[in-house]
Amino acid sequence: MTEKEKYAQVRREAGFTGLALLALILFWLVAGFGAAQLDLEVCGLPLWIVTSSLGVWAAAIVLVKLLTGFVFRDMDLDEQRAPDGRGAEPRG
Repeated sequence: MTEKEKYAQVRREAGFTGLALLALILFWLVAGFGAAQLDLEVCGLPLWIVTSSLGVWAAAIVLVKLLTGFVFRDMDLDEQRAPDGRGAEPRG
């Protein structure tokens, strides 16, 4: 993988991570404030407490699994080795 491809992949990963964060924030808003309108309880707790804490936690786990499965790639971030294998190639 070339250095340019590595930077493109890192930017792609960062972009999707930012989108995942935005999705979590929106889910938290809906799960917290949206569920506060409902008069339901789970184990004696209002539904909005359960959805805005445990629900967001579960959603974060799902998003991380999706990111690691479909977006992130395992790549070597070290500099290129010299042809003789003794360290990095000198830069100009």
